[in-house]
Amino acid sequence: PLGLSAVQDKTALALDLVNVRLLLEPGIAEMAANNATDEDIARLRRLCERVERKIHDGDRYIEDDIAFHTCVAESSKNMVVEQLIPIIDTAVMIFVNVTHKELTEETIMTHRMVLDSIAARDSIGAQNAMTMHLAFNRCRIKQLYDAEHKT
Repeated sequence: PLGLSAVQDKTALALDLVNVRLLLEPGIAEMAANNATDEDIARLRRLCERVERKIHDGDRYIEDDIAFHTCVAESSKNMVVEQLIPIIDTAVMIFVNVTHKELTEETIMTHRMVLDSIAARDSIGAQNAMTMHLAFNRCRIKQLYDAEHKT
């Protein structure tokens, strides 16, 4: 989406994407806590558990990670957010590839926090959990960016 595949510097792209995601996704998680249906929450729970299981088994989990973030976005019940899903999905894929799957334990912990907050209808908790999830990613991406772009 938006021609992002043409960008050569994937680490710089990942950093720019995480900065945009930090602006958007905590609010999306907040809306999801307010608007998710019981079916949305059940689906989020299944996806969260699938990501955890695949990480622990050493299996490829990226599709399920993307599905988790897509489900959070869909649970917001916001038609504009639904149009942003391809960008969020692309960002998740780039993050996993750029960070070389280093943040698996952080992913498990913060996905669970996002899920639990949405299930509890805790909008501030959902917002904070998503911020934490993205902050772990940003920290690692920034380290990689700084190492690659030393002056």
